[in-house]
Order: sequence, then C-alpha cells, then structure tokens
Amino acid sequence: MLDQLTICAIATSPGMGAIAIIRLSGEKAIEIADTVFHSPNPNKKLATQQPNTLHFGSISDENELIDEVIISIFKAPHSFTGEDVIEITCHGSVYIQQRILQLLISRGARMARPGEFTQRAFLNGKMDLSQAEAIADLIASTNRAAQKVAINQMRGGFSNELKNLRDEMLHFIAMIELELDFSEEDVEFADRNQLKQLVTKIETTLHKLKSSFQLGNVIKHGIPVAIVGETNVGKSTLLNALLNEEKAIVSDIHGTTRDVIEDVVNIHGTAFRFFDTAGIRETSDVIETLGIERSYHKLDQASIVILVVDAQNSLEKITERIRKIRKRINDQHLIIAVNKVDRGLTETISALKELPLLPNEKMVFIAAKQRTNLDELITLMQQTVSLESIDEDAVIVTNTRHFEALSRAHESIQRVQSGLESHISGDFLAQDIRECLHYLGEITGEISTDEILGHIFKNFCIGK
Repeated sequence: MLDQLTICAIATSPGMGAIAIIRLSGEKAIEIADTVFHSPNPNKKLATQQPNTLHFGSISDENELIDEVIISIFKAPHSFTGEDVIEITCHGSVYIQQRILQLLISRGARMARPGEFTQRAFLNGKMDLSQAEAIADLIASTNRAAQKVAINQMRGGFSNELKNLRDEMLHFIAMIELELDFSEEDVEFADRNQLKQLVTKIETTLHKLKSSFQLGNVIKHGIPVAIVGETNVGKSTLLNALLNEEKAIVSDIHGTTRDVIEDVVNIHGTAFRFFDTAGIRETSDVIETLGIERSYHKLDQASIVILVVDAQNSLEKITERIRKIRKRINDQHLIIAVNKVDRGLTETISALKELPLLPNEKMVFIAAKQRTNLDELITLMQQTVSLESIDEDAVIVTNTRHFEALSRAHESIQRVQSGLESHISGDFLAQDIRECLHYLGEITGEISTDEILGHIFKNFCIGK
C-alpha cells in the first residue's frame, strides 16, 4: 500500500493563472510548512493554530522571499485525506509554484503520485472506492447531466444502494450458514418462500443498476449522433455548422468524406458526440467503400441518427432513402433533416411536410450553409434524449469497472434463483451468495487489491 511520508503537489491546473494551490498531506505536513512559512507575527507558528483557519504570511528560502501566501490548516482526522493537510495559496506564476514545491521537497516531503490524496482518503476511511472514482468523474464532467450523476455518486447514492443490497444478502447467507451448522438435525432456519422473494428483489435491483450503464455511458461520453446520407447532400456542412468550426472538408465533389469524422460539442448543457460519415452510395473506389462500411457501423452505435436529404431531389428519391435508412436502424431516434431548402423544389418540400412519420421519427427543414433552422434541429435532438429530466437522486452506473462487477454479481444471484427453484443444498446457495457479495464489495472497495487500486488511481490527476 502507500508509505506514510508527507506528500505534496500542485492542486490547481497546470500553467499560469491568478493564483495556484499547493497541497501537503501527511504526519509532518504542518511541521514542514512551518519551516518555510513566516507570519508577520514572528512568534506565530502553524503548529499552534486552530484547525480550519487561514493565515497570511510569506514563504522564503533561507533569506530569499519567494512569495506572499495564504495557508489553510486542516488537522486529522477532519480533512479530505484524514491526515494533517496544509494548502498554500500563492500567486499563479509557474516559477513560484515550482520554487515552493522544490522547497517543500527539500524539507522532507515527496511528490504525490496521481490520485494519491484521494487514495489516502479511501484508505483512511473518508470515502469508499466508488465515491473516490466519482471525484474523478466530477472533475472530468463536461455537461450538466454528467455533473449531476457524479455528485450523486460522490455523496454516496450508489454506495448506499449497494450497502442495502449487501445487508440483505448478509442476513440471507447468515440463515443459510446457520442451517449448515445444524445440518445433522435437519432444521431449516430460513423460510424458502421469503428467501425467494428477497432474491427476486435483489436480482431486480442488480438488473436495474446494470441496465442503467447504457444511459450512464451516454451521459459520461456524450450522446452519439450519426449524420448520414448520400454524397453531397450537406452532411459535412451541417457538422461544421453544429460545431461552429471547419472540422470537415466541404466540396461539390462526390465522396469527399471517406472516413468517419468525430467530435464532441456541449450544447446547452448536453454533450453530443457527432459522427460525420462517408456518403452512402454505390462506388467502385476501395477506400470510399471502406468509409461507407464504417458509416453503417456508426449507425449501429448511435442513439440519434440524422438523415440528411437534399431538398433539390425528387420526392421519390428522398422517400426511397428514408425507406432504406428505416431498414438499417433499430431503436434509434431518427431525425430527417431536409437540407438546402433555400434552393429546394417547392412541391417536394410541401409533400415532405405531409409525409407520415413513425413514432421515433422527426423531420426538420434546414439550410446548413446559411444556418437556417439549426436551433430547431438542436431542440429536436435535446427532446429526443432528454438528460435534464434525470432525477438528482437516481442511481446511474457510469463506470465500466462497476458495470463488469455488477454483471458478475447479477449472474451469481441468478444462479441462487435457479438453485432455490431446484431445491439444491444450502452449501451451494451459500457459495453463489458469497460470490455475489464479493463482486459488490469490489465496487465499494470492501474487497480490493493493490492491483485494482493502482489501476484506478493512476488515471487521476496529480494533486487530487
């Protein structure tokens, strides 16, 4: 596990800013800070000050003044890490930050590893592992939905759900193992009907948590939106307009886009991950054919499919393209974007407005180059997958490690269900319950290894 040395790191973003924060944590954090900090009151020492207080002064290296700073004091166990913690707020010069950091290291601290402050908080019982991972998700959140879910997990929403499950299962396994202790007397402490009801309840909860991962993945990484259509209908122009930058090459030449262009944009608090795909058409060009195959692959991955059609084409050609795309998609939401309406055929546009749509389909009339009706298209996308309606208390799984552990726990509890139906002996039931408990414990860190911890915390930023 971790050593007990005092650690230090810059806790603010790299680079120059108005201010920066340097964090110290460990048994000698206050002692080390005292060796470099000088208060206007020469008799004032940090070691004698009250916790949760701020102190103005300067930091010097021997007689050389480095900066004027404000120091925050947090004393164990009432700190983020559960150890003594000092936070030095200095001016944001990169040179000043590095000088202070080098000075602290010369006085006995060492550089913190990625995520080591949070890891110490976990090891000192300040939070469980799923809450620690939620901190990383909160830092990385790029939209309101991701922030809401991360806040809920950081405050223990997910942990409480798992704790309730584990408590119910521990009671269950206690009854089963009590029966095993008295197996010779052939007594039954656990009512099998009650056990079936309990296991059904646990299985339902695990299934719900596991199923929420699909939504959680969308929240964390953005709603996948595939922009598809024939060549030269304005797909790349639409992407550039949505991104407000020239991301894709626009040309009148058919087949310009030969690979999938991907980018994420935050629109009114919702992250959308756009895929501009190669134009779908019959071609003998090998490279373009590969691009078209990738277009179909992205279709399957998308939550929203925007089919771009050219208003200058005939009604028959457009309706045929709509029929073809309907055959290719499953449960995705389809938005038919009729583009180039400024140059389109009036009779075609009028007929399309009367075209009957399926329940999961919407239609919008745009001119991507002039940005006409783009707001209407964006509104349709937001209405299609509304993340703002997510309950703040909803437990949504966003972490792949959690999903894998929940999947294994779900398989174990399903075996318990089958075992109860087939009346297998209690020792086999107990084994499957223990397995389920093990996987749930892996999520919260009640069961953990150095390998798991190392893998999790290496992805954190240094200073957190």
